[in-house]
Amino acid sequence: MTTYEQKIYTVINASREHLTVEQIFEQVKEEYPKVVLATIYNNVNKLWKAGVIRKVSVASNPDRYDRTQKHDHLVCRRCGRLADIGFEDLTASLRDTVGDTFLYYDLKVFYVCPDCRKQWNSNDNI
Repeated sequence: MTTYEQKIYTVINASREHLTVEQIFEQVKEEYPKVVLATIYNNVNKLWKAGVIRKVSVASNPDRYDRTQKHDHLVCRRCGRLADIGFEDLTASLRDTVGDTFLYYDLKVFYVCPDCRKQWNSNDNI
């Protein structure tokens, strides 16, 4: 891995947030002030294609990046917030069905987060 790839990998794996390329850029820039956004985009894409980070895509939101540890995501339909969740029983069921040969699966459960529920008026569309 190049220096930038290693730093990006470290930033993503140290975070429990689901970072956009711009957020990754801001963190990398703290250590490497001369880095440009295009370099971050290129290296994030290389890491994703190599399978060492995950891309989480949600319609109408920028792609976000995450560690490859097996977990699933809750996605708020109102604000787009992503939260990690684990469905061990689903993973176990997949293992029973497919065996340990599956690489990963990408499950997104859409809901309305507690903050948005507090603000939600019954006349609003979710």
